[in-house]
Amino acid sequence: MQNIRILYIDNLKTADEEIRKIGVDANYIRMMSMKSIFVTLKLENLLTNEANILKQEMLGKGGEAAINRKAFNYSENKTDVLLMGTLNQYKRLIYKLNLQTGSLKFIGSEIKDLIDCLEKGKIDHFECCNHKLNIGERTYIMGILNVTPDSFSDGGSYSNVDKAVKKAKDMIKAGADIIDIGGESTRPGHIEVDSIEEINRVVPVIDILSKEITVPISVDTSKAIVAEKALEAGAHIVNDVWGLQKDRNMADVISNKGAGVIIMHNSKNAVYKDIIGDVIRFLRKSINIANEAGIRYESIIIDPGIGFGKNLEQNLEIMRKLDELCSLKQPILIGTSRKSMIGNILELPVGERVEGTAATVTLAIAKGVELIRVHDVKEMERVAKMTDSMIRD
Repeated sequence: MQNIRILYIDNLKTADEEIRKIGVDANYIRMMSMKSIFVTLKLENLLTNEANILKQEMLGKGGEAAINRKAFNYSENKTDVLLMGTLNQYKRLIYKLNLQTGSLKFIGSEIKDLIDCLEKGKIDHFECCNHKLNIGERTYIMGILNVTPDSFSDGGSYSNVDKAVKKAKDMIKAGADIIDIGGESTRPGHIEVDSIEEINRVVPVIDILSKEITVPISVDTSKAIVAEKALEAGAHIVNDVWGLQKDRNMADVISNKGAGVIIMHNSKNAVYKDIIGDVIRFLRKSINIANEAGIRYESIIIDPGIGFGKNLEQNLEIMRKLDELCSLKQPILIGTSRKSMIGNILELPVGERVEGTAATVTLAIAKGVELIRVHDVKEMERVAKMTDSMIRD
């Protein structure tokens, strides 16, 4: 009996496997794989003449391109472009653009970087001081430790040093791979604390934990002076909710200490044209800031900032399109634990959002996320382990 089905192939490894199953000659498998993956790229703010050249070149390779209808008669100076084609067609387009000069050659190089990502994937490890985490093997769990009196979820519960240290050790026993320590609440409407107060909250805990635990310690701060003191006390990662774009000294502090960094998207009173595009643009700028300061790609993690400067619909759209962040080639962290996005949908208080958190964690891992930042470590470690068994080799 004949059996017909649709295959969903989004990477070369899967394509190779499916073609190999058919019994195709090994010499032709990769050539066919390049034709089996269809990719749509969005290029923003191109000059009209560049867009028209790109369209003609892509059409000439058998692909397709969409541009603003006013770009045909040059009544618009700029336009976004959607390129649509197989990997094989993109390879031929890249070759042709490489023969050009100026901006078209640069565009070709940018397209090549994105297409190469489908073949090579993201960086294969994350480094932070003397720690190294292999990327892609499993999902890493970051346990949240707020040593603040006003955190939205557990404010005041661990402001005592001894309680904080015990909580960190309990999270490690439950499966935490990283402990993230925050001394200033970033919840909506929070009151900013000065650097001295923040240092006094986080450094004593970090100082003790750095001598008693073996997992990396992250400090959740946007202040360079706090990050510096935390790293001197034994922290390994700086988790900056402003993505190195608030304190100009932050990137240099991290670079000088050889630490890792989590750069998160954030914005105040933003009007988004395209939420996921705007997030990627912000994160790309942050990556460039890190690189210019000497921070290596292998020490950078990105975070789209769920709940920061975004409404419910924008948060949901980011969750649906998380896989688009993979084009930045950096490991992705997601922090949805107990957040208002979950509370608004399920109409539940903070303490009853574990199932909603589990749903977001599962989707995030399936969309390419490698690290999850959570309060409920034991439960989410189990969710991650189950999800990993379904989607990772």
